[in-house]
Amino acid sequence: MSLDVSPALLEQAERGEVDEAAFVDCVRNSLPYAWGMISSLVAQLKVDGGEFADNQTPPPDEQARGQLLRALASDAIRGSLERHFGVRLAFQNCHRVAVFPLDPVVDDRLARFTSIRGQLLNQSPELRDC
Repeated sequence: MSLDVSPALLEQAERGEVDEAAFVDCVRNSLPYAWGMISSLVAQLKVDGGEFADNQTPPPDEQARGQLLRALASDAIRGSLERHFGVRLAFQNCHRVAVFPLDPVVDDRLARFTSIRGQLLNQSPELRDC
């Protein structure tokens, strides 16, 4: 599934100007699982504080997994989500999404999370085919 782009938003893109808020709304409506995951992590980060909030529960099905992959693999979608929520997003495997505050204090933690070592330590046989 790609984004469900309204005729009005497509018309904006054809003219060359796209309202980012309208694009974010398109993402919210097209990728509800990914949106909900990221929204809940942002809320968790705000409530709990700390260096980051992450999800370690695999998506319930392939459709949900696909939504996470589309949201985080697209530079345009990922960048818009980061700007909308005011966070930095990180992604490991097929489900481990993390949100980090826009604060240089957590740069080292983000670097560890996104490092080769961090990726290797987050592997498991159950996730091999995700």
